[in-house]
Amino acid sequence: MDRILIVEDDPETAAAVAAEVRGLGCEPVIVTTLEEGVAAAPGDFKVIVLDRMLPGGDGVEAMARMRANGARAMILVLSALGRAANRVEGLEKGADDYLPKPFEPEELRARLRALLRRGTMQVLDNDLLAFGDLEIRMKARTVHIKRAHVAVSPKEFELISYFAQNAGQVVTRMQLLENVWNLHFDPGTNVVDVHVGRLRRKLEEAGSAAIQTARGEGYVFAPMAAK
Repeated sequence: MDRILIVEDDPETAAAVAAEVRGLGCEPVIVTTLEEGVAAAPGDFKVIVLDRMLPGGDGVEAMARMRANGARAMILVLSALGRAANRVEGLEKGADDYLPKPFEPEELRARLRALLRRGTMQVLDNDLLAFGDLEIRMKARTVHIKRAHVAVSPKEFELISYFAQNAGQVVTRMQLLENVWNLHFDPGTNVVDVHVGRLRRKLEEAGSAAIQTARGEGYVFAPMAAK
């Protein structure tokens, strides 16, 4: 069973996060101070959910200490400091993702799934991107799920390639316009949503609910088995 470390001093928030962790089939381990978090971080954890305002200091400032001590887990900062500048600071200082409080349980689950999958991504020979049962061949420009071919259009392949290269992170519609369509302005159409929706349906029909919606922000690529 994968273990997830929760560094959170608010009992209600810690309990809510732990419930979502259990719902993913993982084991939550809760500590309530910054020093406890730094000491526990090098353990066998897949993800660390880290508050910022903790007894003992700022969780973001402690990430370098965690890494220096040998922590290899993905780090999700969960904080009431949710302005864009706060999120940029957290990501620049080493967080793998940053989710402002208050949060929706569904979005927390999607972010955690994404980080768990991101931690298992394999890149072989600069060709194969593998996320469990989902495989993307960059040279052949093909997609397979459970070894079955998924027929995607050239634009859909560009989409899934960009998603895969940014797995576990929120990708905005503007990023997709710039990097997949080479448009540096919003044309005022739903071209992104139409293509993402079509690609998502193909992946789900093949057995992978890989593309999650980050409400109000964009999308997160987090391959998992479709229910």
